[in-house]
Amino acid sequence: MFKKFIAVVLASLTSVALAVPLGSQSVLVVEDGTGKILVEKNSNVVVPIASLTKLMTAMVVLDSKPDMNAPISIDKNDVDMLKHSTSRVPVGATLSRQDMLQLALMSSDNRAAAALGRTYPGGPTAFALAVNAKIKALGMTQTVIEEPTGLSPNNRSTAADLIKMAVAASTYADIRRITTDSEDVININGRQVQYHNSNRLVGAKGWEIGLSKTGYTEEAGRCLIMRFKSAGRNATLVLLNARANSARVMDALNIRRFIAGDEAEPKVMKVSLRKQRLISAGGSAKPVVLKASTRKKTRIAKAPSRRVHRVAH
Repeated sequence: MFKKFIAVVLASLTSVALAVPLGSQSVLVVEDGTGKILVEKNSNVVVPIASLTKLMTAMVVLDSKPDMNAPISIDKNDVDMLKHSTSRVPVGATLSRQDMLQLALMSSDNRAAAALGRTYPGGPTAFALAVNAKIKALGMTQTVIEEPTGLSPNNRSTAADLIKMAVAASTYADIRRITTDSEDVININGRQVQYHNSNRLVGAKGWEIGLSKTGYTEEAGRCLIMRFKSAGRNATLVLLNARANSARVMDALNIRRFIAGDEAEPKVMKVSLRKQRLISAGGSAKPVVLKASTRKKTRIAKAPSRRVHRVAH
């Protein structure tokens, strides 16, 4: 009887997690509009999120409806004293708030993000209160964000919560536009400086991306939030703690191939039945879905690793 029940559930689900090799520690891919879970791995594990934080920073800043043309100067308080990451925006440089947002989101500049939080109406304390209010409003119950850059390992969340953040961020035209710019030139102290998107998939052949944000610290590993279209199907992806940039990119490529149906005769993983929250932009139902599991949770892609500078991307 139980076997028959399982067979019925398998037949009724349109999205079953297949044996997609994944190198990221936590993964969640959700079909936009329906909220169907397409791929899942450790989606409720709380981990550091690095510069994915900057999507929250951008939303909170934009919610305050500030003058985006107002000048903001980088001061010594914006310099990263935790990870000692570098920036091409020197102390004393003055940019518009719009350009600061561009640098924070597109190229993940930490000084720009710090300046946005510091100059929030009411100062850093008001910014922190606004972030906490936004987290609560989005129902991100497993998320803590203490500062605007993501450099702190205390900025933590889950893939499930970050799907909610990604869906919310995609409703902001400025965030969609900036995070999908492949490059831009910013005037810094009278010098034209070219910046590139920290996600090399943006602008790459075959990718139709509607939102993007990368993240990296030593504690968080390589992270990625992305909304994209594959074979006419829109999906939101969260990858957390890949050990190398190559593993993060390979995960995204494998997931896109899976959604497009390019995998020839993929093998279905062993499954265990459980209840999982169906994530969607509009609410939270609690249907029965399948969580993929194997001896090692998923098959892990073997990707080369190397030491990298401790800097959030």
